[in-house]
This record gives sequence, structure tokens and C-alpha cells, in this order.
Amino acid sequence: MNAVAWALLAAFFVAAVANWWTRWTLNRRVEVWSKPLALVALIGVALSIDPVDPAVRAWFVVALVCSLAGDVLLLDDRRFIGGLVAFLLAHVAYTVGLVVAPEWSGRQFAGGVVLMLVVGASLGSRIVRGAERESPVLGWAVIGYLIAISTMFAAAGATGNAWAIVGAGLFVTSDSILGWRQFVDSKRWMPVTIMVTYHLGQAGLVVSLL
Repeated sequence: MNAVAWALLAAFFVAAVANWWTRWTLNRRVEVWSKPLALVALIGVALSIDPVDPAVRAWFVVALVCSLAGDVLLLDDRRFIGGLVAFLLAHVAYTVGLVVAPEWSGRQFAGGVVLMLVVGASLGSRIVRGAERESPVLGWAVIGYLIAISTMFAAAGATGNAWAIVGAGLFVTSDSILGWRQFVDSKRWMPVTIMVTYHLGQAGLVVSLL
């Protein structure tokens, strides 16, 4: 990575850590700038590095922009559905970027799909049931989201890229905890853990471009 990318990566971690702190202290004033700033810096990292495949980078940037939109929307709990749609589009963009990677393997993708079906049958089903209790439409929206993120993880596994796999896995972990907190049960540690795994997952996916 070049000097600009390193500087932007440092800015990302400063903003991310500040945001993690707000999830524990509930400091709203710091949250409103630290949350979007982390993604803006990470978009800068993706744009400033020299990627192995420019086509993959292009789709990842689209995913990061959608994630930024989702972060801004989710600053207000009343815009949960809008945030859900933004992150669903982010997962679709990540999936396309991973699929166009030259080392992508259909056989490994199938294995990832099987793994996510097992996870979905246990953890995901409880989240869906919780969402359905609030609204049948919300239940279907959550099902669509779970399919999108599961496909993204399977696509990351199919690349054989360790950074992509870890990044996607952390992203799945973040969204799984978020869904559990939203629709099943909330614990004090969850808000911090959601953001830590989310930011590190996004960073892992960006580093996988190298």
C-alpha cells in the first residue's frame, strides 16, 4: 500500500475506535461523525490502493458506498428498513465483486452455501421468527437479507482469499448479532460487538483487494 492508503487506513481505525467507544458510552455527538467517517476513510483506502483486479475493486467501492448509506440511515432507528435495503445492496455488490475475482471457484462456493444453510436453519430461523412477530413484511425482508449475506460469505469462501473470508465472516457475525438484538434478545455487550466486527469485516474485505 502507498502512503495515502496507509494514512486513510489510520484515519479509518481512529474513527472506528471512536465509534466503538460511543456504543458503550452512548455518546451521540461522537457517533454521528465517527460512524460515517470510518466508511468514508475506508472508501478512500479502496480507491487509493493498487488492486489485483480493478473490476473487483469497482464493485467493492459500490458496496462500501451502499454501506455508508446504511450507516447514515441507521443513525435513526426509525429508518431501519432503509438501512436494511442499503446493506442488502452492499452485500449484492460485494458478491458480484467476489464472483468476478479470477480465483473464484464454483465448487468452493457450493460448500459455502451448505455451511450457511446450516447456520441459517439454526440461528437465522429464530431471527426471522422474531421479525415476523413484528410484521410479516419485515419477516420476508429479513429472509431476503439473510440470503444476500449468506451468498456473499459463500462467494468470499470461493475465492480462497483469507482476508476476504475473514472479512465476510466478521460481517456475517456483525449482522447476526444485530438481527438477534433487534428481534430476539438484547444484551449490553451487543452494540459494541456489532460495530467492532462490522468495521473489521469491512476492512478485511478491502485488504483482500491487494
